[in-house]
Amino acid sequence: MPVPDAPVTGAHPEQPERPGGSQRPSRLDPAIAGRLRRTPDGLVAAVVRQHGSGEVLMMAWMDDEALHRTLTTGRATYWSRSRREYWVKGATSGHHQYVRSVALDCDGDAVLVSVDQVGAACHTGQRTCFSTELPVTGEVAS
Repeated sequence: MPVPDAPVTGAHPEQPERPGGSQRPSRLDPAIAGRLRRTPDGLVAAVVRQHGSGEVLMMAWMDDEALHRTLTTGRATYWSRSRREYWVKGATSGHHQYVRSVALDCDGDAVLVSVDQVGAACHTGQRTCFSTELPVTGEVAS
């Protein structure tokens, strides 16, 4: 069974909402932070793809500090909603994500993280989290 990635120590206790929607302290550049449109709990979606091929690997959540850590360390760092702490992809599983680029979408509510993936991206051991195809029965436009 695959080993889930370990959390980064130093999870922040619940804090009052700060301007801009972030609930946890952050060192993110204010110019970047000002462009983000966060969920009510201070998060933006992070869609992760393989650099070069564009293969979509996974989706996770980032707050301002996770984005700061990702941009400044070159290691994909996320916020775990269930554990309420930061985690660096591959810290315990060995399935690292080395960040090649990060792009903000036009609305500021999602980031696209291009990585060099080592090993499986999904906690199930699959290369991608998007391996279950659903049936599409509607007509395809030509």
